[in-house]
Amino acid sequence: MRVIIQKDYDKLSFWAADHIRASINSFKPTAKRPFVLGLPTGSSPIGVYRNLVSFVKDGSLSFENVVTFNMDEYVGLPESHPQSYHSFMHENLFSHVDIKKENINILNGNATDLEAECADYERRIAKMGGIDLFMGGIGVDGHIAFNEPFSSLSSLTRVKTLTTDTRIVNSRFFDNDMEKVPKMALTVGVKTVTNAREVMLLVNGHAKAQALKAMIEGPVSQACTASALQMHPKAVVVCDRSACGALCLDTFDYFCDIEKGQIL
Repeated sequence: MRVIIQKDYDKLSFWAADHIRASINSFKPTAKRPFVLGLPTGSSPIGVYRNLVSFVKDGSLSFENVVTFNMDEYVGLPESHPQSYHSFMHENLFSHVDIKKENINILNGNATDLEAECADYERRIAKMGGIDLFMGGIGVDGHIAFNEPFSSLSSLTRVKTLTTDTRIVNSRFFDNDMEKVPKMALTVGVKTVTNAREVMLLVNGHAKAQALKAMIEGPVSQACTASALQMHPKAVVVCDRSACGALCLDTFDYFCDIEKGQIL
């Protein structure tokens, strides 16, 4: 596991976006051989998306031959709802870059058969040959996507009931009213994420400090689903200094020593 420590959220966002740009450009995608990118929602990736849009506008990046798969979507929320993840992705990324509509894949939380929708999502990923790079965030309890604590580390895309804590955290997007937050979501599984050839997680802010510590220094455990990345052959964690507050000093110094480009 690589741990890239940046000074602040802006530096974190640029590093992550630049890594995506370099990964896509070195892949040299074509229509017949597209780059497959997994994407998250939430507050953590907004800065990354802002930088990716800037790269497309300055001509240093193109999404023309990129296929995307998003991590999750609420159940029962209309796609047009301002807090749906369909709306989020179009507002923050898709409507600003040269991606083809048919190359965008987001789970349908209004499908008649939710389990069939999840199974089909896995089939679509497999049909594309798997995901080349999956970017994600991490919850304050160490979850990735909507894989809450004690989710199976071998889980695939499925329907999940959201915990009260997750709904409270997400209520900031719903007028701070938890009752407006859907109780269920469709989400890729932990194994869906770790099956990707590379996984990059964004971790920013003091609130994520304990989650970062558990993910890096703790055991591999379903209590912290992000800890599954310890077993991944190509995992990158990009964090800011604020998120490192709970790490052992030796851990912090180790990653500062071996990684280039740390901005402290």
